[in-house]
Amino acid sequence: MSEQNVSAVDRALIILDAFTDQDLDLSLKDLAERTGMYKSTLSRLAGTLESRGFLMISGRGRYRLGPALWRLGSIYRRSFRMDDIVRPHLSSLVSQSGETASFYVPEGSHRLCLFRENSSRSLRHHLEEGAILPIECGAAGHVIRAWGNGVDDRALEVLQDGFAQSHGERDPDISAIAVPVLDRHKQMLGVLSLSGPGSRFTSENRLKALPLLQSHALECGRSLSA
Repeated sequence: MSEQNVSAVDRALIILDAFTDQDLDLSLKDLAERTGMYKSTLSRLAGTLESRGFLMISGRGRYRLGPALWRLGSIYRRSFRMDDIVRPHLSSLVSQSGETASFYVPEGSHRLCLFRENSSRSLRHHLEEGAILPIECGAAGHVIRAWGNGVDDRALEVLQDGFAQSHGERDPDISAIAVPVLDRHKQMLGVLSLSGPGSRFTSENRLKALPLLQSHALECGRSLSA
């Protein structure tokens, strides 16, 4: 592949990476501001991405991610071979705790919400599967850092305790508690977490839910290691 083609691929990926959970659709102007590319270049690359199903364009001329990414994302999730094992644990956690349950994995310098089951309560912490979140904040992020290469005081504390809590770190209204899912060699496979509104999921209630969370993490780790 020529250097010019490699550059075009790189720029196409930069365009896709401009979308976030908060910005589901973007105008050509938005994309130009976020990528630093000329509108003419963006229009040409976006047209190719649209023809391949990686982008869609609305009647208002705004771009959004296309169905090809959903297909690849589904393949990515299945490649972990975790779906059939993890989801029953999430369902059970939601049923037993009343809060939202999630399974996170490291994704570069971030964390990926690989599987998710939202609480049935009207007031809940809602997040979509596939969301990419910071690793520096939130209970799940702290666990990933602690079992990864985190060496600060917080990471060492989480390692010693075996779990992490957070309140209002990423969202001022959300509290969470998280534990690692480990294989038989004590290597981290992912993170199980429970999250909910801080007004209900208080520190006391989070610690009450901790044994339940740890029990599911232990069983999940054993099954994934089998």
